[in-house]
Amino acid sequence: MDPRIGNRRRILRSPLGIVLALAVIAAIAVLAALLQPPMIPLVGRAEAVDGDTFRLGDARVRLTGLDAPELDQTCADAAGAFWPCGRRARGFAARLLDGHPVTCRPEGRDRYRRVLARCFVSGGGLGASIVGAGWAVAGIDYALVEAGARAARRGIWAGAFESPANWRRDRGQEPSGLWAWIRAWFQ
Repeated sequence: MDPRIGNRRRILRSPLGIVLALAVIAAIAVLAALLQPPMIPLVGRAEAVDGDTFRLGDARVRLTGLDAPELDQTCADAAGAFWPCGRRARGFAARLLDGHPVTCRPEGRDRYRRVLARCFVSGGGLGASIVGAGWAVAGIDYALVEAGARAARRGIWAGAFESPANWRRDRGQEPSGLWAWIRAWFQ
C-alpha cells in the first residue's frame, strides 16, 4: 500500500483534519450560495391560501418569520368555547391582500417548494400586519410585534391555542426527529 494514502487517512481522523474538512465543505457551500443568481422579486395580486401562505400568479408564497394557525385548526376563546382560528387567520390575510398589489422579496424555498419571502402590501409589511393583529406566532423577526398582540389579547392570543407547529406534528403533518431537523437545516 502507498504510504501517502495511510497519511491521508490519519489526517482525516485527527481533530485538525476534521476541522479542515468541515472548513472546506463550508467554503464550498458559501461559494455555491454566492454564485447562485438572486431571486427575482414577485409583484402582483395575491390570493390567501391560509394565514401565512398565498398564491401570487403561479407561485405559492410562504411568509417568513411567522406561523399562522392551520386552516382546519381551532382555538379556544377566554370562556373555553372553540372557534375556527385557522379560517379566521386566512380571512384576515385575504382582507389584507384583497385588490392590493403585493411585492415580495424571495429568500429561498421550503421543503414544499413554496417561495419563502418577505412581502409588502400598500407599503406595509404583510408579516408584521398578520402578527400584530394576533393571527400568527412569530419568530425573532416579529417578537416585539407579537408581544404587543399578546398584551392586547388580539386574535389567537384572546384565549388558548396549540402552536401551529405542534398542531401539524400531532396530526402527522409535520416531520419530527433528527432527520427532519437535518433536512430543514439544508433547505
